[in-house]
Order: sequence, then structure tokens, then C-alpha cells
Amino acid sequence: MTEKRRGKATITEVAKLAGVSTSTAGRVLGDYGYASEEIRLKVRRSAERLGYRPNQIARSMITGRTRTIGVVAGDIQSPFYAGIMRGISDVARQAGFGVILTNSDESAELESEAVKLLLGKQVDGLIVAPSEMGDAAHLRRAVRDGIPVVQVDRVVKGLKAASVTIDNRAAARQAVAMLLAAGHRRVGILAELEHRSRSEIRELMAQVRSGNTDVRAMFPTWPRFLGYLDAHEEAGIPVDFDLVARVGTYSSAQARRLVAELLSGPSRPSALFTADGLMTASAVAAVADLGLSIPGELSIIGFDDLDWMSFYGRGITAVAQPLTEIGETAARLMLEMLGGGRKALRDLVLPAALNLRGSVEAPPR
Repeated sequence: MTEKRRGKATITEVAKLAGVSTSTAGRVLGDYGYASEEIRLKVRRSAERLGYRPNQIARSMITGRTRTIGVVAGDIQSPFYAGIMRGISDVARQAGFGVILTNSDESAELESEAVKLLLGKQVDGLIVAPSEMGDAAHLRRAVRDGIPVVQVDRVVKGLKAASVTIDNRAAARQAVAMLLAAGHRRVGILAELEHRSRSEIRELMAQVRSGNTDVRAMFPTWPRFLGYLDAHEEAGIPVDFDLVARVGTYSSAQARRLVAELLSGPSRPSALFTADGLMTASAVAAVADLGLSIPGELSIIGFDDLDWMSFYGRGITAVAQPLTEIGETAARLMLEMLGGGRKALRDLVLPAALNLRGSVEAPPR
């Protein structure tokens, strides 16, 4: 039972109550150096009785560790990052580590500021969803300085850091192949893609096939677009680039407008693949605006499985990323790196699942 006392208990008082030296009490409470199990028990019981709270700053000065992990998320409001954070925090907590979460808003400048802030807080390592795939000087500098870094969702080209991703291209290929197998020959795609010309997209495909482009070092929507193209090529069905709705920014309003334009034309698609949760929500809203039915007049498969997709109409078939597992895996990699594990610097690719619901059927005649 904690004793009632004035002020904060000191380590000297804990040592006196336990009948040990101050240095021994410090080793036990700081979890460094040797002490017998009997001594450890005495010190911990005395600390609990006095309500002693260890000075983490002083402890870090001795051990060189703060037992904290810094996380930079792209958008902390997104369910995507919420799932990943749950996995990170669960594993970190079990290992006695704290987590400091920051937000980059998918901005390289804000990400750099966040990394600087976290390193100023003396975090032991960084888990980052990079917003920039090329330069990322702040991450390269952190790695050069010996800071363990684990990347999630995307990777910076050439960065010597661990990563946890999924095979976006293969998952998208599977989803679009399902629409083609259902009989659809005009399958549209809605994705946040830079505005490249058709010739530039063909050039990109050629670079990917030649092995000159690391697909993992691209924003996830690009590998998903490549999977869309792969599925058509494997089925022997030419891609109609008029069915490619490219949103330049993460804009729901623009996505909704582009879908409305796709579905109002004389040669509209009979099916649609959406490259992330925001695009799926925008597409469904546009379909509702036009008074069309899913899947009667438009089949749809979305990338990222969100809660509402189970309850909308007959349900939306969606690619589900193992978000909690991504976070757990990233945290375990970080702990391995902090423990000096030789195999910790790995690039792990986790499988995605296609959750089948009622949004796909054969195209209407």
C-alpha cells in the first residue's frame, strides 16, 4: 500500500526503506546492471510503497536510451494510420517502450520538422511513412547518425533502413482481374495520380518492366495503377485511357466530379476500381448523386477496407490491408534493431486480402 507523504519520494528514501545502497536501488529501478532477484523485489516493493516515480531523464543519461519510439504518420485522422498505430503501440507497450506520435500531413517539409522534433526528444528510433520517395535528406541524415529507422507503407529510394509494406501491385491486379473475370470489359479506375500524359505512363510501364524503377519507392497509388494495367494485359483486354480518372491531389470533391463525368458519358464503364478509401467514398457518393445502383448498374471494388463498406447496400468488395499487423511488424523490427539484431534491417512485404461482398456482378446488357 502506498504511504501518504508530502512531496515526491526520492531514490535515497527507496534505498533506505529497502535496506540497500542508493546505487543498487538506481540499478534496479533503472533496469541496468546486476542485482539479485531478492534485492530487486525489495527495491520494487519499497518504491511502490513510497509511490516513487523514476526520473526518465536521469535514467536516459545513464543508459543512453529513453525507451521511446517516434512515429511520423501521414495523416493521424485516417483509419489507415489508426490501425497501424494500434499495432505499434501494443508491441511497444509490452516491451516497456513509449510512443510519441507526430503528423506530416503528407508534406515533406512537415515530415522533416517532425523528425527534428522527435530526435530532439531523444527517441531511440523512428517509424515513418515517408511522404517523399526521392531526396528525404532528413531520413538519410538520421540513418547516417545511427538512428534506427523503419519505413511503413512506402520506402525512400536507396535508403538503408528497414521497411514493412504490402504488394500493392499484386493486390490491385487481383481486384481488377476479378472485375474482368465477371465479364466487364470497360473497367475504370479512380486514383490519386500525378497528371502524366499517356506517353509518360507507357514510358513508366517500360521502366518498371525493365527493372529500372523500384515500384516500392513510389506512392502506393502508382503500383495499384500498374496492377490495373497488369490485369488488363494478362486478360488480353486493351486499356481505354479515357476510363482512367486521375486525381492530382487527395481531393474528395475532384474525385466525385471525375466519377460523375465518367458515368455520364456515352461509353461509361460498367465497373470501377478505386485506389484507396477516400476514392471509394467519393465514387459511391457520385453514384448516389446520379441515382445509379451498385452493383446493378456499376460494379465496384475499392482498395482499403473501411467499416462502412460492410453496411453500404449489399456491401463493397475491398482490398484489406493488415494494418495492425503492419504496425506490430514495424515495432518488432524496431525493437530488434535497438537490441542489435543482425537481421533487423529487412524489407518485409505482408499479404493483403480481398474481402468479397456484394458490389460485383456481371455487367448489365
